[in-house]
Parts: sequence; structure tokens; C-alpha cells
Amino acid sequence: MCWWERTPRLVIVDSELIRLILADKNGEFVKPPQNPLVNILQLGLPTLVGEQWSKRRRILAPAFHLEKLKRMLPAFSTSCCSLIERWKKLTNFRELTEVDVMQEFHILTVDVISRTAFGSCYEEGKKIFELQKQHFPLLFEAYYNTYIPGFRFVPTKKNRKRYELDNKIKAILHDLIRDRTQAKQTEEMNLLDLLLQNTKLGNDNIDENNCLSINDVIEECKLFYIAGQDTSASLLTWTMVSLSMHPNWQEKAREEVLQLCGMKTPTFEAINHLKIVSMILNEVLRLYPPASIQSRYTKQETRIGGMKIPAGVELTLLIVSLHHDPEHWGNDAEEFNPERFSEGVGKSSKAFYPFGWGPRICLGQNFAMIEAKMGLAMILQNFSFHLSPSYIHSPRNGVTLQPQHGVPIILHPLNNY
Repeated sequence: MCWWERTPRLVIVDSELIRLILADKNGEFVKPPQNPLVNILQLGLPTLVGEQWSKRRRILAPAFHLEKLKRMLPAFSTSCCSLIERWKKLTNFRELTEVDVMQEFHILTVDVISRTAFGSCYEEGKKIFELQKQHFPLLFEAYYNTYIPGFRFVPTKKNRKRYELDNKIKAILHDLIRDRTQAKQTEEMNLLDLLLQNTKLGNDNIDENNCLSINDVIEECKLFYIAGQDTSASLLTWTMVSLSMHPNWQEKAREEVLQLCGMKTPTFEAINHLKIVSMILNEVLRLYPPASIQSRYTKQETRIGGMKIPAGVELTLLIVSLHHDPEHWGNDAEEFNPERFSEGVGKSSKAFYPFGWGPRICLGQNFAMIEAKMGLAMILQNFSFHLSPSYIHSPRNGVTLQPQHGVPIILHPLNNY
């Protein structure tokens, strides 16, 4: 138990308590109230509670069904091919080339989410990310500073910048929505189209009680970039680190990819059969969970695990600590060992929450895993790699768990193209 300014905070590492809190269906544990200046960045699904959250979740869930994701595979492969071609030009058929893969994977995941969210308008989508990237430092400053009631209305230089960036993002999205609703459907539906199916503007025949407003669609589009690109980039970055440190697993994964896919672009069926790649990605998610800390808040007095927790207490769930607990993972819990997941996630442990758990589990987890498998498979087809001597291992928690000093990797092009 500790205090964060005037808020009591209960830090929880017990696996059963964390599971019960994440599995809450009664709304006893909600997302903590945010500084209003933080909410400017986005007010999408994760920020909602109660019936408003249930309605939004029900509308968004079909967009992330496997059949919908399967149709997005061409967008994934186009973005991954661009990454491979860029790396080939960087290596220029030289023996060794150093690349900061953290920056490279952010470029990749922004391209993927831009294509899958906005289709042929993906270049406009990238502009949104660039504006949001300018917003992140202002977001973190607001998050860690004490908020004085009413301060968001004071026209300070930083406040003006926050609202200016937000207005530019909304203006781009308004234009995209207008263009999509007026255009004839001539291409595969993207995430924006799927959202517009459930807006009053997009379909005048739907029930007004079960549809999104244009502002709702805008907030979800803003969320795509925050959740969609940062999580996948973090997963791929730590996977490159882990496979560089353990070249035996890098070779095992490469053999599997070449056996199933050869040098062809991986298909949806091939991705589903990449067992070793899946084991590796799950082990990376265990050691470096993107959301290493999750928070909840008690709106009212609550009893759980024999404890009575008063209203107004913030619960800090240390997911990263749970993922490294020898009680659940054995004496080698700190070591990279994908064999833990040889029989699947369900039989590995009941203390594995990289994408959360329960009713609020991340909607985009399948999206992230398909993207990561596609990206990793194509890298393994074309390159071997190891850590640069300049690499410093220093994980730091931000929006996700990120390497503090980047990840310089030495790429070695394989003689198979």
C-alpha cells in the first residue's frame, strides 16, 4: 500500500487476485480517472465504463474477427514487403549492416495500421500518426504532473499546442469519413468502413441506440494508432533482441518458416501453422509484456480475496512481476525458453496476461499476433541477425515496455534472393 499524491494505491502481485480483478464483470474495478489533458489524446474503448463500454465493445468486436483479419493479410504483406525491401537497400548486399530495429518496426506498424484502417487513404492515415507523435510528450507530462481543476481551460502554450494537434487530427479524420461515405465501395473494406457501418451517417436504417456517432468513430480511429502500432512494434523489437541473444532459436524459427513458406509470402494458413514462431512470440510476451503494468480503480467499497477495499483506491497490477514469478514459471523464470509454450498458452500457466484478461481483454490481440508472425517470418526468410556491441539492455515502461536506448541490430543478408 502506498500513496500517489492524494490517491491511495494498492500494488498487487498475487496471481489469483489479479485474475479476479481482470475478470470482473460487475463493474467494481474500472479504469482510473484520468487527467483531462491526457484524455485529449483519445477517448476510445479503453476509457469507457458501464453500458457505454459494453455498447462500444459489442460494435467493435466484429471488426477483429479472424475472417475480417484474414482479408487484411494483403495489407500486412504489402507493409512487410516494404520493410524487407528497405532493409535490402540498407544492406546493399554488404556483409553486415547496423539498423535500429525499434525505429524500423514503428515505421512498419504505422504503415500496417494506416493501410488496414484507411485502405487507399493510408498516406492520410500516416499524417494522423505524425501529429499524435508530437502529442505524446505533452501526454506524458500531463500524466505525471498534478492536475489543478480547471487548468485545461487556461490558454498556456502547451495547452494551446494540445488542442491545436487534436483539432488537426479530427479535421483529417472528418475529411476521411466524408470521403468514405460518399465514395462507392470498390475495394476491400478497411477498419474505418467497418466502423462506418455502425454509424447513423453510414447507415440510416440501423437502430440509433446501437450505433456510433461520428465523434465516436474519430476517437476509435485515434486509438488504432496508439494501441495498434505501439504494441506490435514492442513485440517485434523484443523478439529481435531475444533471437539475437539465442541464435539457436533463431535458426529453429527460420527452418520452420522455410519449410512451411519457402521464400513465398506467408499465407494465412501457413501463419496458423507456425508453431515454433508462436512459442517464441508468447515467450517474448511473457518476458516483455507490452502492458507491463495495468491499473484499476474502485468506484465503491469492494471485497475481494478476503480484503475490504474502500472506494477511491487505485489498484496497480504488476503483470511483468507475475510473468517473472518462479512460482508459476519455474526456477528458470528469468530465462528465455519458448519450450514453456510447446503445448499452447492454456497449458503453460494461469499467470499469463500480455493482453489483459476477462471482459476487457484487448480486442486487437489477434491483429497484433498475425502482424508479428508475418513480419518475423519474412525477416527470417531474408536475414540473419545479432545484437550490435553498442546495444544496452534497459527496458523502460512508457505507453508500452520499450528499450530505453533503442535496439541496434547487425543484419546479415541471406543468399536466397
